[in-house]
Amino acid sequence: MLNITNNRISENDITHNNFSTIVEVENKNSSGVLVRLLYGAFIILIIILFLPWTQNIRSYGYVSTLTPWQKPQAVTSIIGGRIEQWYVKEGDFVQKGDTILKLSEIKDNYFDKKLLNRTRKQLELKEQTIEVYGEKINTQENQFEVLKRQRDLQLEQYQIKLQQTRLKNEADSNALIASEIDYQIAQRQFNRTDSLYQKGLKSLTALELKKTKLQKAKAMLVSYKNKWLNSKNELINIKLNIANVEMKYNANVNKLLSTKYSTENDKLNSETQLSKLQTQLSNYEYRTENYYLTAPQAGYITKIKVGGVGETIKQGKEVLLLMPEQHELIVETYVYPIDLPLIKKHEKVSIQFDGWPSIVFSGWPNVSTGTFSGEIYAIDQFISPNGKYRILVKPDTGSHPWPTAIRYGSGTSSIIMLNDVPVWYELWRKINGFPPKYYTVKNTSKNEK
Repeated sequence: MLNITNNRISENDITHNNFSTIVEVENKNSSGVLVRLLYGAFIILIIILFLPWTQNIRSYGYVSTLTPWQKPQAVTSIIGGRIEQWYVKEGDFVQKGDTILKLSEIKDNYFDKKLLNRTRKQLELKEQTIEVYGEKINTQENQFEVLKRQRDLQLEQYQIKLQQTRLKNEADSNALIASEIDYQIAQRQFNRTDSLYQKGLKSLTALELKKTKLQKAKAMLVSYKNKWLNSKNELINIKLNIANVEMKYNANVNKLLSTKYSTENDKLNSETQLSKLQTQLSNYEYRTENYYLTAPQAGYITKIKVGGVGETIKQGKEVLLLMPEQHELIVETYVYPIDLPLIKKHEKVSIQFDGWPSIVFSGWPNVSTGTFSGEIYAIDQFISPNGKYRILVKPDTGSHPWPTAIRYGSGTSSIIMLNDVPVWYELWRKINGFPPKYYTVKNTSKNEK
């Protein structure tokens, strides 16, 4: 049989019928078993092709936070300075307001250790100067009142005197008119007497008496006229005095106004300087408060970005990174633009976190284990630099919570659930490269026209 010896045995010398195993093997027909296996596999494949399959979109992203103040925060120095002492190290937990480090001054404008006290003293002196200017302005306003009362009294006095002089002038005018009438009468009497004297009807004594009377009437006329002119001149003088009072008052008022305006200008300048000093003092106090860098909120010191004691840092330089203690985790994941029209808010997402073992059947999410449920919270309206659209996924409140041990920045693999279709449709779609089937069911009413 194997021909390994020189003693050869012919096949005709062996009787196969004496060996039942050989007879059974030679007579066995395997084609029927193969046919049954193929039929069974075909039936199972047909059944599998009609099983429901949940369409999905696979995407990758990382763990983030929803609100800006819960993201890792860079703590910066508001002022430049020299590091004098550290109070924390990486990994420490700090409360809001805890001191992180102490700085010392490096600018020569702030080297004076009594800078705040001296600035406050300048501020007090400037406030006193403004008070003095205010009192001076009040005094000048009182002087206005005094000048006004003095003018009013003088004017009232001259008005009374003016009225008296007008009455006196009127009386002198009437006396002058009477003296003129008396003079005219005396003149006519003298003329008649002189005419009679020429005719010899009157004596010289009578003529001389009339002439004397005429002279007296003329003297009285001149005297009353002089009085009338004097009273008229006095009336003019009183009017001039009234005008002088007004002019003197206006001159004094203008002079006082000039002084007042100058004082008010000095006061305004002092108030401007006071405002500058107040701003300067506030800046000094604020700078002094920032010699100690404090934590803006409670969290963990993750990374210190500057060196040790003695190093000089600039204004606005990042000193360290702080991870807030309280944060609401979300998942930032990215999808291709072709899948974006298929995604809507509030759709369910199955999430696999890095470091958490899981068995995933993307088409049968109910069979998957180790995944966590989420819900689409927001969809970006603009494309990201990586050519995809960002999707924000928050925890699904109706499912079991996400692990408490996950950290910001952890990687994720997300499965966005879409429609349920047969397996054969999904295979056909994959072969042709079509996007997942997308449709919405519209509820219609029988009464809809």
